[in-house]
Order: sequence, then C-alpha cells, then structure tokens
Amino acid sequence: MKKIIHIDMDAFFAAIEIRENPRLKGKCVIVGGPPNSRGVVSTCSYEARKFGVHSGMSSYQAWNLCPEAIFIHPHFNLYKKVSHQIREIFYQWTDLVEPLSLDEAYLDVTENKLGEDDAVKIAKLIKAEILEKTGLTCSAGVSYNKFLAKIGSDLNKPDGLTYIPPEKASEILFALPIEKFYGIGKVTSAKLKKKGINNGADLYKYELKDLIRLLGKAGHFYYYVVRGIDKREVITEFEPKSLSCETTFYEDIDNLDYLLIILQQLAERLSNRLRQKGIRGNNITLKIKYDNFELITRSSNTPSYINKADELFAYGEQLLIANWDSSRKVRLLGLAIGKLDNTNTDEQLFIPL
Repeated sequence: MKKIIHIDMDAFFAAIEIRENPRLKGKCVIVGGPPNSRGVVSTCSYEARKFGVHSGMSSYQAWNLCPEAIFIHPHFNLYKKVSHQIREIFYQWTDLVEPLSLDEAYLDVTENKLGEDDAVKIAKLIKAEILEKTGLTCSAGVSYNKFLAKIGSDLNKPDGLTYIPPEKASEILFALPIEKFYGIGKVTSAKLKKKGINNGADLYKYELKDLIRLLGKAGHFYYYVVRGIDKREVITEFEPKSLSCETTFYEDIDNLDYLLIILQQLAERLSNRLRQKGIRGNNITLKIKYDNFELITRSSNTPSYINKADELFAYGEQLLIANWDSSRKVRLLGLAIGKLDNTNTDEQLFIPL
C-alpha cells in the first residue's frame, strides 16, 4: 500500500509577508492589488478569511468585506525563493515530488531515502523542518492515495496533520460536504445539490453510469474516490495540455477594434511561447471575462497543427467576432491553444530553448 503525503502551506504569501514584517501579525493581511485598482486577492491571512475574504476575489470586494485590511503588493520572487527552500526539504526524503503550485505538493514516501516506514512521522519531521528553516507553518495529509491525502491536509488547518488510514476513509468521505471534494466548484456543487447530493454519503449512492451522465468523464473519477479508490501516481514531470496568454484591462473595454489589436498581441505572445517550446496545437480557445466577472470560453478545432501568430490570430478573430456583444464591456481577454504536439521540424524550432 502506498504512503502519500500532501503538504499545503498555510496562507503562504500572507504568512511570508507577516514573517518579513512581524508588526502585521494578528492583522487582516491581503496580498493582491490595492482596492482602488482592478486587482484580485492572491491570498490573505486567516484573520481576513473570517470576514469572507478569499483568493480570486476582487480587491475592491475584499475591501468592502474587510475595510481594516492591509493590502500588500505580491513579492513573487521572494515567494519562489521560499518555495524552493521547502522543496529542498521534500527532496531530502524522496524524489517522487509533485508540486501543484508554489505552496503545495504531493510526496510519495512509500520507499524513501531515509528508510523511514512511518509516513506520519515523516510528515511531522517535514513540518518541523519547514518551520525551523522558514518560520512558516503548513498542514499535512497522510494517506494511501492522493485524493485522501489532499482531503486530510485541509481538515485541520492551519498547522494541522491528519492521517486517514483505509479503515477510516469511508467515515471521512461520507461526512465530507460535496463542495469539499477536490475539483468540485460552486457550479458543480450547486448542480449536485439540486439532485440531493450534499455529501459523500449521497454521492456513494449513485451508480457509475448515473454519475457519468451527471458529470461527464469526471463522474468516473468521483465514483471511485468516494469509495476510497484513487490509483493516480505522484507525477514528477508534466507534459502541458495547453498554453495560454491573457491580459486584464485597466479599464473595461467595449470597442471591438481595440480588442482585435489586443488579440493580435496575445497571438504573437502565444506563438513565441509555442515556438520556443517546439510545439503546436490544433484547438484554439478564446477567453472573455466581462465587467460583472462572468467568464465565457469558446473553442474551435483547426484542420492542422499550428503555432504561427497569424494563424492563431485568424482563429481567435473568428471566435471573438462570432461571440461579440456590443452591449457588454470586457474586463479580460485571453487566447489559448490545446491538443499540443511536438513540431519536430527545424523551421519550427528556430527559437532556441
């Protein structure tokens, strides 16, 4: 049986800012753009979370919820440096490390460099060393698969450690609110609750075919994880499934000609990234976020693999014009390409890696 640890740093960006400036301790700290800008919340301290502030929220909305909050501009170079320190601690134990972001990762310690059999002990030692070397706390989940390990790390935040053995899996999964299942967001959660699926116990009652009908391919995944089954391996190397470029405007835009100019710039940026990596794709996606934060995406397959700016722009232009609504203002515009494949030609690799 595998031994998987999921480590999730506690309010990572905010915690680093508080470490750098101890006078912020105990205060409502929000890392993100100022409230009078078009910025969003990257993360916030637990004090701010009590007011309903959360990551991804607009800074203005966060300020309305928590007027006493202290807004701090992100220092990503510092966050990356600290993240690297933490990963070095992970690699002392195992090379099977799957970073999910700067502040969380899976570790497979089934067979580890120090020959320690007790995964809970390993998690405790990792937590202690992170605290000693960085001054930061983290939460850990320990279990026999990735899904349960991630659930565990979220159960006793901050500075928690939860072990979920096989005999406890059903008890924890059945009591878990459906919105706490990893990957189920607000929209899917609301959809499931309309069907009377409020927690894991309700989810367990559904047959595989019914969940597939309800959730598409994801139904297969949730059918098994609610039964404590997750055979995913800890992945140390990733092949990108898509590449994208986007921009958020300082002021909302309702001019199609101007948006087409921005789209051309996005196509050039995206083309550069594709050619640097020596890859092409044959599925173009346009992303539009309106001034009320409603987000739409529209996709189109291409008859052949492409990576040139003029080709990317041509398909993006068609999607933008076909979905243009002159009565609405646009806050964000993005262009992505999926179904990637190696180019394998000298002409397409002329920009060196």
